[in-house]
Amino acid sequence: MFRNQYDTDVTTWSPTGRLFQVEYAMEAVKQGSAAIGLRSRSHVVLACVNKAQSELSSHQKKIFKVDDHIGVAIAGLTADGRVLSRYMRSEAINHSFTYESPLPVGRLVVHLADKAQVCTQRSWKRPYGVGLLVGGLDESGAHLYYNCPSGNYFEYQAFAIGSRSQAAKTYLERRFESFADSSREDLIKDAILAVRETLQGETLKSSLCTVSVLGVGEAFHFLDQDTIQKVIDTFEKVPEDDEAEAGEPEAEAAAAAPAEQGGGAGDQDVAPMEM
Repeated sequence: MFRNQYDTDVTTWSPTGRLFQVEYAMEAVKQGSAAIGLRSRSHVVLACVNKAQSELSSHQKKIFKVDDHIGVAIAGLTADGRVLSRYMRSEAINHSFTYESPLPVGRLVVHLADKAQVCTQRSWKRPYGVGLLVGGLDESGAHLYYNCPSGNYFEYQAFAIGSRSQAAKTYLERRFESFADSSREDLIKDAILAVRETLQGETLKSSLCTVSVLGVGEAFHFLDQDTIQKVIDTFEKVPEDDEAEAGEPEAEAAAAAPAEQGGGAGDQDVAPMEM
């Protein structure tokens, strides 16, 4: 994208019917660290990549609790996401205080979309540069919504946003038909596998991702690092064990070869390997 005469104001239309400032905000979502959401009939799982600005800094929080039955994962400008999550938390508390019942997920998403849309229609405001995956559970079941900076919102079975999210989307598209009947454990495993797809070869560790879950009889909460690592070990260490078993005969054969060749020549072959 590049600067042109129609992108100086969010309320200025281009001749082709585009609002460039809104498109730039949507581009900011693609630059953020990946966030992934999945839902079954009874559970919703949110996961994100923990991306630090440097080796000396900690990562920023990307998943927020809104209420016991609602959570949100963000990608894009973290400061905007923090403000919007606080707004969502306030809406949930006000509804609970007024009506003495949990706020329906769909209603909260509409309020959030209306708030984002106002910023695309006021010259003294800018669009929020953050995308939100809102997961929740209410009387109608489990829900997963994506709220866009443009004010649009969509409901999904599974979705991924942020940097390198296309790889995660490809994985989810291959598996989404089984998500509706998936168990809690399978849903968590699929979320972590989708996170791994966004790392592009980097080894997946529990410190690189955050996972949260909510469901029927289970309030929104984060999984601890040990639980995440145990799930990772179920699919990360099996291939390594197989490789080790396959490599043992080769190692024995390689060790036997110098011994058969005899004294001094064998010692010269082994010494560099030990270094």
